[in-house]
Amino acid sequence: MKHLIDIMELTTEEIDEMIETATRIIESPEEYSERCRGKKLATLFFEPSTRTRLSFEAAMYELGGNVLGFSEAQSSSAAKGESVADTVRTVGAYADIIAMRHPKEGAPLVAAARSTVPVINAGDGGHNHPTQTLTDLLTIWREKGRLHDLTIGFCGDLKFGRTVHSLIGAMSRYENVKFILISPEELRIPEYLKKEVLDRKNMEYTETTDLEGAMADLDILYMTRVQRERFFNEQDYIRLKDSYILTPDKLKNAGEELSILHPLPRVNEISVAVDDDPRAKYFEQVLNGKFIRMALILKLLEVK
Repeated sequence: MKHLIDIMELTTEEIDEMIETATRIIESPEEYSERCRGKKLATLFFEPSTRTRLSFEAAMYELGGNVLGFSEAQSSSAAKGESVADTVRTVGAYADIIAMRHPKEGAPLVAAARSTVPVINAGDGGHNHPTQTLTDLLTIWREKGRLHDLTIGFCGDLKFGRTVHSLIGAMSRYENVKFILISPEELRIPEYLKKEVLDRKNMEYTETTDLEGAMADLDILYMTRVQRERFFNEQDYIRLKDSYILTPDKLKNAGEELSILHPLPRVNEISVAVDDDPRAKYFEQVLNGKFIRMALILKLLEVK
């Protein structure tokens, strides 16, 4: 039985296969509308979510399956002290596959070790968010037609941003990918990520605080919000939250082929005035999340 806890558990061949499946779903949705008839997805969300939870639910419904679960820890027996291991063993008696989000890093890994059905990590603290990474990869592929020979700028919270960490890991396996890492000094990417991924794989990367200065070199700009929930000190959050705000004026040096991504939710790091720019692809990214999660569910349930 296969789970998805970390994007690095997937080979590039498996990622390419899921992108191919998602593309076929986009082109011929009616061919997939009954593929999961009789199957049930459990969404166990111990932490708030809009896009991830609803896209999993929409994905399963569009495959002809059903959904059960909860959207906050207080709605589950976790409020009574039940362990993650016991919860997944229980839910595995009712569902065929589980999507789980948890504020504690490593919780989905613990769940997978005890589960009798496949477990998908739908985000664990500041650690991993592999299905967002699959969403990002599908979006990049649909926009650029490739996952190699790209310069990607990550801007904002690179220290706590699990989507950033996962996407850097995934993209490090493709040829001629360069990273420009744009953040305040306090929110630079963690040293372990530099050491274990960037330096170990001899990736080309630059760290800077200058968003506008980096713009002309980018194929992809991946914006992120400064996450209040990851800070222990409210004053630090307030000081850093408006470090980068993308406006039309800041795009004046960007190329016409730039694609602007954001895992959402957005606070104010992208002005709504950017939404009408044809280079803004974050709402297309949301839709791509449904299609790639459909492909992942089919893969983990071994549905042809």
